[in-house]
Amino acid sequence: MEGVLVRKIKKICVFCGANSGKDVAFVNAAFHLGKVLGKRKIDLVYGGGKLGLMGCVSTAVAQHERQVLGIIPSAFTINNLVGETCGKEIKVATMQERLVMMMELSDAFIALPGGFGTLEELFQMISWAQLNIHNKPIGMLNINGFFNGLLSFVDHAVKQEFITPRARKILISATTADELVDKLQAFRFESDPALSKLKWSPSSSQKEKLDLTLRL
Repeated sequence: MEGVLVRKIKKICVFCGANSGKDVAFVNAAFHLGKVLGKRKIDLVYGGGKLGLMGCVSTAVAQHERQVLGIIPSAFTINNLVGETCGKEIKVATMQERLVMMMELSDAFIALPGGFGTLEELFQMISWAQLNIHNKPIGMLNINGFFNGLLSFVDHAVKQEFITPRARKILISATTADELVDKLQAFRFESDPALSKLKWSPSSSQKEKLDLTLRL
């Protein structure tokens, strides 16, 4: 990336399935992503536990001697529902608290294949970026075309003028882990002039505390 100002990324939050999926390529890609993060000396923030792709990527990062932090709702730890977290673990009360903490502790976000939970986390981060709550890069690792349909839908929403071309730039995608991390490092946030005027702190005299309950 010669000539491009590179964003310093120390921690990446990965959203992905608690299942492994039908295609073994998903598992291989999750392990490879963890390897890439480890080689680039990037620590992992994730949803905790050891199930599915979540377990694959966290195990790979830990094997490459980088820090792993699992943020997990206490409800999931009852009866060892999701298995033991690989690395340090923070327990929270709610799913919303979990996502807020992930946002605060991470420098960027990557989505691997997953289900409704993965998509909810991904689009929550995108909508918060659009609302100028954060300006951190967000990417999808599009393994074997898994996200092709979703990307087509997003582009369709742009054509139908429900998503602006500026907001569309928030979502980055790539087919390999190295390419995606490169894109995240090169990302430059372009805020909407109107939304950039939103103030998320309760008052100028108090420490800024974000109200992240607003959704699009």
